[in-house]
Amino acid sequence: MQPDILIQTLINGVFTGGIYALVSIGLTLIYGVMLIINFAHGEFLMLGMYASYWAFTLAGIDPYLSIPLSAAVLFGTGALIQLGLIQRILTAHILMQILLLLGVSTLLTGLVQFFLGAQPLTLLMPYSSFGVRFAGLVFNLPRMIAFVASLVIAGGLYLFLQRTKTGKAIRACAQSREAAQLVGINVKFIYMLTFGIGVAVTGVAGTLISPSYPTTPTVGQLFSVTAFVVVVLGTMGNFIGALFGGLIIGIAEAFGGLLLGSDVKVIVSMMVFILVLLLRPQGLFGRAKT
Repeated sequence: MQPDILIQTLINGVFTGGIYALVSIGLTLIYGVMLIINFAHGEFLMLGMYASYWAFTLAGIDPYLSIPLSAAVLFGTGALIQLGLIQRILTAHILMQILLLLGVSTLLTGLVQFFLGAQPLTLLMPYSSFGVRFAGLVFNLPRMIAFVASLVIAGGLYLFLQRTKTGKAIRACAQSREAAQLVGINVKFIYMLTFGIGVAVTGVAGTLISPSYPTTPTVGQLFSVTAFVVVVLGTMGNFIGALFGGLIIGIAEAFGGLLLGSDVKVIVSMMVFILVLLLRPQGLFGRAKT
């Protein structure tokens, strides 16, 4: 096999992995702070895609320029869901948490299908299929923009958590809810903020892929499964692990599609996932229990 084909496949896998990482960062942030597994995660990505589609259709706003709008809408949606529903079951049995979020997932999908229909909606932008050629390689412009934006957003979120007072409060709540309350941190507000940020990041990921993927009410389901795989692979609640896990799964799928065909590329990423968990059940960045 020619080296340029392998390099091109690697580039495509890295670009895809960047999006997987951004989607997964929102999921792992919510779990790491609140110990809640967000089974409606993919639906928030779907809402981000719809927000960008209608922003362009109704107001002519370019999808990339609609990122602040998408983030604001999804943050508000996430904050309301957290305050109105999730806050009430934080101390409940995990089964109740799972059923609630599965219900939110089904409700969001059903509402979108009822009001907007189930037909695929496509954003045909002038740059949707544009590729930058360099050294015999093709860099798909929308995927390249999505990858770079994912790294910038992930880096900005990391600095926010590490350097700001609010970010330190979020990390304190992740370490101990009771200790955070004792030092005067408003845990209820931090949980609302965390869930809103996690949902907003996921919505932005939906906006970034909207020029490349058709928008449907069920588009989030595949990304949701992949996000769970990435988060477990990189260790639940680990921010850096989600980033590297996303890149690993993206590259595995790219080479799986090259060697076996696009229809079975997911099998390769699942095999990598299973292999890693067999060797490191705690995930790539987790510590073995003693």
